[in-house]
Amino acid sequence: MSRMALGDLHKLVWTALLAAMIAAGAYLIVPIGPVPVSMQVLFITLAGLVLGPRRGMACFLLYLAVGAAGLPVFAGGASGVGVLMGPTAGYLYGFVVMIGIVGLATGGRSRMVSFVRGFLFGVLGLGAAYLGGVGWLMYSLEMSLHKAMAVGFYPFILWDLLKIVFATACYRILVRYSILR
Repeated sequence: MSRMALGDLHKLVWTALLAAMIAAGAYLIVPIGPVPVSMQVLFITLAGLVLGPRRGMACFLLYLAVGAAGLPVFAGGASGVGVLMGPTAGYLYGFVVMIGIVGLATGGRSRMVSFVRGFLFGVLGLGAAYLGGVGWLMYSLEMSLHKAMAVGFYPFILWDLLKIVFATACYRILVRYSILR
């Protein structure tokens, strides 16, 4: 039997932990319409910074697979394949891309990055998530761009930017105190 390097074990634990945190973030919601306000962006950004693009995307795909299999991990306790085709599906798929983009800031290495770098990669990733989310809202609910932006972008952007700020600060604290390896 081969031995797993300690660093690989740490990444595996962080992958599972962050997938669970993303699921928990889906329960912390404010239902304001077809797209609820949740804490997922915070944990998605943190997953990208901690795990890097490849493992971060694997973390979120694990979350999607668990939800598709029937565990109630999606916003508001929803589950099943139907969620992956419903009005919020564009955000879910956009989050995969978001984690990949955010992960480029660190490359999955536990090293200090400037706050500005972490924030900018978070904003670029969030742009990808919103592009997928608003685009799918337009398609699935047959909305105009103006209406889709009013329902799926404007109510969330300020809060999501604050979550990126908090996630970047958390990552820097984890690195500063050598919690990440």
